[in-house]
This record gives sequence, C-alpha cells and structure tokens, in this order.
Amino acid sequence: MEGKKILKQLKPYEQGMQIEEVKEKYNLNKIVKLASNENPFGFSEKAEAYLRNSTHDLSIYPDGYAAELRAELAKKLSVAEDEIVFSAGLDELIQIISRCYLEPGKNAVMADFTFPQYKHQALIEGAEAREIPLAADGSHDLDAMLNAVDAHTAVVWICSPNNPTGRIITREALLTFLEQCPKHVLVVLDEAYYEFVSPEQDIHAIDLLGNYQNLLVMRTFSKAYGLAALRIGYGITSLETARKLNIARGPFNTSSIAQRAARVSLDDAVFIQKVHKENRRIRESFEQFLDTEMAWPYFASETNFVLVETPIDDMDIFQQLLERGFIVRPGAKLGRLGVIRITIGEEAAMEALKEALREIKQNVSQVN
Repeated sequence: MEGKKILKQLKPYEQGMQIEEVKEKYNLNKIVKLASNENPFGFSEKAEAYLRNSTHDLSIYPDGYAAELRAELAKKLSVAEDEIVFSAGLDELIQIISRCYLEPGKNAVMADFTFPQYKHQALIEGAEAREIPLAADGSHDLDAMLNAVDAHTAVVWICSPNNPTGRIITREALLTFLEQCPKHVLVVLDEAYYEFVSPEQDIHAIDLLGNYQNLLVMRTFSKAYGLAALRIGYGITSLETARKLNIARGPFNTSSIAQRAARVSLDDAVFIQKVHKENRRIRESFEQFLDTEMAWPYFASETNFVLVETPIDDMDIFQQLLERGFIVRPGAKLGRLGVIRITIGEEAAMEALKEALREIKQNVSQVN
C-alpha cells in the first residue's frame, strides 16, 4: 500500500544512542548521557512520593479533559481553563497544530536551524516549509520571517529559547512581530525551556495572549520538571484556537499518571528553583571552560544545553566522546555540520566531560 508521497522523502526520528547500547558496544561500565536535554536532577520528590504511594487503576481511561491539572495550571498561569490544550509532549501538540492549520497550498514559516518537528509535520500535511536563516547570534530573525509571511501562511513557529542554539528573542521583538503579522496567521511560541530562562530575560509571553488572539504559547513538563517519560505538555491560546485544536486532539491523549504527577509537580516551586539555580551555575562554569581552556566558540545559552562549534568533524568529536562514555548530539544529527549540542549534566559529570574534552583537544593539537 502507498502512503503520502512525501513520506518517501522523510525519515523517522532518529534518537540518540541509549545508555545500555553504548555500554555493550564499547565495554564501558559508566555512561553519561548528555544528548537529549533531559533533567539530570530528576523530578520533584513530591511527584516521586505520589508515584510510589498512590494506587493506579490502569483499567480506567484517563480524564480526557484533565480537569484537576487544568484547574491548577490555569490558576498558576492566570488564564482561563478552556484556553489550555494538553498533549502527550510538545511533539504531539506540534502535530495537532499542523493537522488543524496546514494543508496543500498553505505554508509554515520557521527558522532554518530549529526544532525539526515543525518542518517535518508541515511536509507531512502537504504544506510548504519556509525556513529562514537565524540571526548571527543564533536567535530568530523575526524581520526576515515576517517578510516570508504571505496570504498563504498559516503558521509561524518561533522557538525561544531556540533548540539547538539556546538563544532567546526579546519581548520588544516579539511585540513588533505580533503587531505586524497578519491576524490570519497562528504564531506559535515554543517555550519548552522556559523554566531555565534567567528572570531578567523572561518576556512574559502569556501576558500577551489577551491582546493577540493569534498567539499560542507552548510549554512542557518534560524539561525542567523532569517528567519526560510521562509525555505531557500544553499550549495556551485563545478559546477559538483551543477549540479547533481540541477537535483534532485524541480523546485520551494524556495518561492519568502523567496528569497527576504534573499537578503535584506544579506545587513544588522549591524543586524548580533548585533546577534553575544549579543548571545556571554548572552551565556558566562549562561556558567559562570553553572560553578559557578550549577556545571553542559556542552560543550563549538560556537553556540546559550548549551548542558548541568544533575544530574538526563533529562526528569525530562525537565518536571520541562516545568511546570515553559520553553521549552528546552531533551536528550531523541536528542538520548543521561542525557543532555538537551538549546537555548540562550534574557537576561531577560535567567535570569528567571537561577532562575528556581536554584529552580530545590535546589529540587535535598533536595531529595539527
């Protein structure tokens, strides 16, 4: 049987190597995975206590409306309950948005080096993906993106902080864009890494929803909250847009366990503050190491990862780190050669990574 013709041109998502796979292949006892931007500090102790001590009736369908989590989240964000759309991670929400708004004859505007699912889902729906080069600092060039918008544009994707560069846009730049962007265009702001952003860099995007009915803000429990395995994310938007998305959303797309763990995690502000503080401290230490010892350029990050430019082939660096027990994401797998994306791990792991990078740098110097 034949599917859509575009599927012949696309590939399934290629995940990074898994820990047990690397252990077996290279005969290693310890592996540090720094490839998927997971939270090395785990998840809230409150959520852990809930998961350990509560009974779970797996024979009953979950609440498709996610009422309890919805009420708590709406209160926390000061939005109406029906302005929230829940999804099995942001990957599913991107798929739902694309399913609702994109079709042959339409186009979606996005950066040319950003989260690849925007383009992937647009092409599956038969729409054109218009990719606009990033600004020199790794952030979105919103002026150029605005120039790419036309009468056939249905969605604009803005990832801030951007994955994989870690760069953010300013509130002023977003406001200028929203003021000039045609109202028939859905502007999706992906804030998956929102909780890692420095307070002084927070653009308070949710506050803009009341004035811009075509804005949708996406966030997730997968990153700072550490619930990646439970797959739960959400979007906040106008009632009209939320209604459309809920029509396309599966009726029971988030599990009962995920909903309740997310609700408990919302109450643990201390955990999120710890994650933010530790991530920033360790990231800044690693960036200083790149500056002073490695002299390898990188994009200053507002996330839990750093995109680093490599002096030799990025797959070579990836392989050398792999053989030393570190899994990172090479540029060849991200769509841009000559870079590696390194997730910020716990302090001990990052100190060990520094030592591995020192050895690699020495080997490169000897070859040159």
